[in-house]
Amino acid sequence: MSHRIVNLTVRDVRFPTSDEHHGSDAMHTDPDYSTAYVVLEADSGLKGFGITFTLGRGTDIVVCAVEALAKLVVGKSLQEIVGDFRGFYRLLTSDGQMRWLGPEKGVIHLATAAVLNAVWDLWARAEGKPLWKLLVDMDPKQIVSCIDFRYITDALTEEEALDILVKAKEGKQLREEQMLKQGYPAYTTSCAWLGYSDEKLRELCTEALKNGWTKFKVKVGADLEDDIRRCRLIRQMIGPENTLMIDANQRWDVAEAISWVTRLAEFKPLWIEEPTCPDDILGHAAIAKALAPHGIGVATGEQCHNRVMFKQLLQASALQFVQIDSCRVGSVNENLAVMLMAHKFQVPVCPHAGGVGLCELVQHLILYDYICISASLSSRMCEYVDHLHEHFTSPVVIGDAHYMPPTDPGYSCEMLESSVQLYQYPGGDVWKHKSKK
Repeated sequence: MSHRIVNLTVRDVRFPTSDEHHGSDAMHTDPDYSTAYVVLEADSGLKGFGITFTLGRGTDIVVCAVEALAKLVVGKSLQEIVGDFRGFYRLLTSDGQMRWLGPEKGVIHLATAAVLNAVWDLWARAEGKPLWKLLVDMDPKQIVSCIDFRYITDALTEEEALDILVKAKEGKQLREEQMLKQGYPAYTTSCAWLGYSDEKLRELCTEALKNGWTKFKVKVGADLEDDIRRCRLIRQMIGPENTLMIDANQRWDVAEAISWVTRLAEFKPLWIEEPTCPDDILGHAAIAKALAPHGIGVATGEQCHNRVMFKQLLQASALQFVQIDSCRVGSVNENLAVMLMAHKFQVPVCPHAGGVGLCELVQHLILYDYICISASLSSRMCEYVDHLHEHFTSPVVIGDAHYMPPTDPGYSCEMLESSVQLYQYPGGDVWKHKSKK
């Protein structure tokens, strides 16, 4: 069956998470976790669901961008798309007029991710498999054919990518069985949003420890003395044996980042995440070099525009942890390129997640990375945030601080229609009620 796409709809869905400071950090003090929610309808009756993550205001702009891309998708069959997925990826990212709005970055790339996420979901559903299993079962040549190697062949060629995948076939079945049994290691960010009180930090941290969490991330960057106090509080609670990471969400200049994090070195953070402007590759390199004697690595990627920026970060030794995001770059296709480059440069992938549906999406990517690319869990873990999973038809499952592989067909980002209608902006009941206050 061809599954010809006959319609694309996109809706602006927002959750008022700013009311309780969920997601708050030094740069994003009042986020309302939101998504541009895409549904593809095929003539067979099958549907594909895709999202891209936003923080409230501006989601309507992404919706407009998705609508502008719709004409490149509607009318094509799934078979036609996946038969030349690289060509289809270039069609979306290289439109002679719309690429001027990017190219391959910003709002237009967020919209591209939403559309492509829906295409991958449709494909996985058509095959009756969860996306990670669809990827794992694909031949290495077919995986490579989904990737656009344009602009990155100086760091990773198509032949090198194929060689990585072929070599990783050894032990692949055992790793898949291991994941099904044990799951993929996770860390939590839910305990230490910047807007939380000390009382709430203690309460959430105590609960997390009881539930088996051993890796914790703390938001920093607004006030140094407050950061010292909060990091001391968290470190005392989790003890010296557990892992602590810190995240500044792009708050500092380069010299300021080095000075600030040096002051926090006593708390033994594994990494400083997004210490400066996400576009500043050489700045990240300078910070990484300066902090290396303290045993602190640099992590970044959640706002890295595309595979080319990841290429340069890797080439410049500017990061020690690659943080792919399921919606910032061009969906699975581009994340495959980034994961393969990270493997070549021997830098572990520790994805960004949380938000709306990011955990649901990224679990598929980390499973594929371990089973078919890296074949290693050394220094690897994936972010987890315990918000909004109840709005999805196949919510993420965490067991003993591990992501357990999803079993439902698709990419796990179909939302409950009741939630979509309730939180759709501005006409959903939640937002109608808030506007009356």
